[in-house]
Amino acid sequence: MSKPTSIKTSEKVRDRLRALADERGTTITELLEELATRELTAAEREQRALEAASELGIEYTEQVEQAGQDAWAKIRAHQGSAAA
Repeated sequence: MSKPTSIKTSEKVRDRLRALADERGTTITELLEELATRELTAAEREQRALEAASELGIEYTEQVEQAGQDAWAKIRAHQGSAAA
């Protein structure tokens, strides 16, 4: 088990984390652990993209990477406009 540490944040953020944790029946620490493990780092996203391209038989070039980024940007833009 790792040793405890503290993270400095505003009271507003702390209160929101507490409310989110309470709604989920968990603690702030467990909520942060879940958030941290759910989000991928840039290196992890890159590795997954390489693996996906390989499985599809596609060479992962800069053009393929850019096309993927453009597609995700369009998806996010659509999701944002659909929520409005």
